[in-house]
Amino acid sequence: MTRNRRRLIVLLACGLGLGSASGLSLWALSSDVAFFSSPSQLLHEPPGPGRSVRLGGLVVAGSVRRTTEDGKPAASFRVTDGAAAVTVNFIGILPDLFREGQGVVTLGSLAPDGTFRAQEVLAKHDETYMPKEVAEALKKSGHWNPEKGPPPPASTWNTLSVPAAEANAKSGG
Repeated sequence: MTRNRRRLIVLLACGLGLGSASGLSLWALSSDVAFFSSPSQLLHEPPGPGRSVRLGGLVVAGSVRRTTEDGKPAASFRVTDGAAAVTVNFIGILPDLFREGQGVVTLGSLAPDGTFRAQEVLAKHDETYMPKEVAEALKKSGHWNPEKGPPPPASTWNTLSVPAAEANAKSGG
């Protein structure tokens, strides 16, 4: 075997190994590609125990409760996508831009009691921002039709009701 042929075989083997490693890495990370999950997704497809996920949506107006826990600031609030809402518990200082009716993304895990325990809360940067997933959830749930105008104002998020068909399915009727 000539020297050039050995080099070619070594280069092909390295390329095959690098390609396989890249493919396996991308496959392993494919479930974490989404920036965040909506409350509906989180409730319909709960993550495994102790698995960290990102939860995104709008803070329900009137749901924020601030307390202290072991001398540290704590907050409890509800995050919704219009179809479902999840209670979020957070110990720490909330961002300056955090407000009721505004978009947030939280990083944490789903507790056995159905609440979301956040380790980090990120607030959106302006009042016109709406995550693509939240807009899609609003359209899907029937709360917003883009052909009939802009989405409902953030101040009305706590008054949005679950469509009758979905409410009947949940109540068993």
